[in-house]
Amino acid sequence: MRKFGMMSARAMPMAALAAVLSACSASPDMVASAPAPAETPQLCKAEPAQYHVGHDATQAVGAAILKDSGARTLRWGAPRSAWTMDYRQDRVNVRYDDAMKIIDITCG
Repeated sequence: MRKFGMMSARAMPMAALAAVLSACSASPDMVASAPAPAETPQLCKAEPAQYHVGHDATQAVGAAILKDSGARTLRWGAPRSAWTMDYRQDRVNVRYDDAMKIIDITCG
């Protein structure tokens, strides 16, 4: 013979918890939603930064490349390093050689 009293006693705390949690959630009508701020895209343009090719790969030059390209982020590419293939329109890529000279500037 099963003890149904024990089963319902275990289910009671779960039901009470579900009731409390559902009372905390707001209905879609009650949620105030502010419009998302319009973010100005920062698109990378590698052409204005091309004159840095041949320069030393330094933090200061990296900052100048970031400014000249209009990109939001800069990714350094060390010699013989692998890169992810994800494309980001707000990123400038700067590859350099073993002598720490910049050899390529691209977007993505």
